[in-house]
Amino acid sequence: MDARTADRVLDCRGLLCPMPVVRIGREIEDMEPGEVVKVMATDRGSIADVPAWAADTGNEVLDWHEETDHVVFYVRRGAPAS
Repeated sequence: MDARTADRVLDCRGLLCPMPVVRIGREIEDMEPGEVVKVMATDRGSIADVPAWAADTGNEVLDWHEETDHVVFYVRRGAPAS
């Protein structure tokens, strides 16, 4: 998966916990179910925080990988809570 398959890109590089997750949550609120956001983060805690947040909120981390100086996540918006 790459930026061409993401509906949005969110740059959280330089932000420390909990801000990457806070920013993802704000971005996801404005997205339609099924849309994907590519997130770039430098906070190593994001490797645990983003999947935990996604599981708690009904969203899904489709993929993640490390690049030279940051981590990239692809997060799909889940269905809104009823």
